[in-house]
Amino acid sequence: MTHTPHFNQVGEAHMIDVGAKSVTERTAITEGYIEMLPETLQLIIAGEHKKGDVLAVARIAGIMASKKTADLIPLCHPLPITHVEIKLMPELDKHRVRCQTTVKTNGQTGVEMEALTATQIALLTIYDMCKGLDRGMIIQSVQLLEKSGGKSGHWQR
Repeated sequence: MTHTPHFNQVGEAHMIDVGAKSVTERTAITEGYIEMLPETLQLIIAGEHKKGDVLAVARIAGIMASKKTADLIPLCHPLPITHVEIKLMPELDKHRVRCQTTVKTNGQTGVEMEALTATQIALLTIYDMCKGLDRGMIIQSVQLLEKSGGKSGHWQR
């Protein structure tokens, strides 16, 4: 596996030149969880949270975050994202919400960071909206599940 470092020959951080790479369809799928008290999860599912529809707000926040990734991560390229899908699935037996994000682009570099950022921000939004009820929520296991496109091809956890 070849690796292009984010440092130049004299050790300075720089943005990698992706200009010579082929434009291909690129997809990344990530997931993460937010664990909470059963009462908090029930309130979210019932849509009875005083701040509104927690999952709808989290989904929008995640989509917005995916488009702002290059503003947040210093060496990321701004990408023309063609699709973002965020699924927020309550898991009653584990007292948590699972977030799965799919991001796509037609470009010269992958969208792993955009998908990871979207997942994190969606989960952080749930935390923010529910922290008044449950400060002990735990965001965990945010990870890349799958990526495709580009020279390195398909990768799956």
